[in-house]
Amino acid sequence: MTVTDSLAKDVGIKSACDALGISRSGFYRWKNRYKKPKKRYVRPSLALSLEEQQQVLDMLHDVEFVDRAPQEVYCALLDGGSYLCSVRTMYRILEAHNEVKERRNQLRHPAYAKPELLAEGPNQVWSWDITKLKGPAKWTYYYLYVIIDIFSRYIVGWMVASREQGNSGKET
Repeated sequence: MTVTDSLAKDVGIKSACDALGISRSGFYRWKNRYKKPKKRYVRPSLALSLEEQQQVLDMLHDVEFVDRAPQEVYCALLDGGSYLCSVRTMYRILEAHNEVKERRNQLRHPAYAKPELLAEGPNQVWSWDITKLKGPAKWTYYYLYVIIDIFSRYIVGWMVASREQGNSGKET
């Protein structure tokens, strides 16, 4: 038994806490620090039974709905005149069976190897770049077009233009 407990029995908890300069809520928190609150799960009265949950799961596994999202299944069932449960409940049931994932059959793209440019001598592979340069006045820019030899890093050609213009097959 601590000083606070014995003092609390004699003069009361409020007076003991005031005399020691501690808060009452802190005293109760300290006193009950080892007591874990019991978590009670109360099943809601409107919760689906196990048979109803299995019926919903069977409906989601049906050939007609196997590749659809629960929202689409819900709307299709409502259009057909039946209501099993809410969309959120469908997700909960799928989650309980570890089935919350993309349900559509999607293609897997093969690993794409990035192209590698390899030059064993000069003038075999060229690369290019466009750089936007600030002009002398505000909101004016120039475009620097550069062609570079990859092997020697020599600038093969360059050009400065006042605007970028795509070639659409027509000469202007």
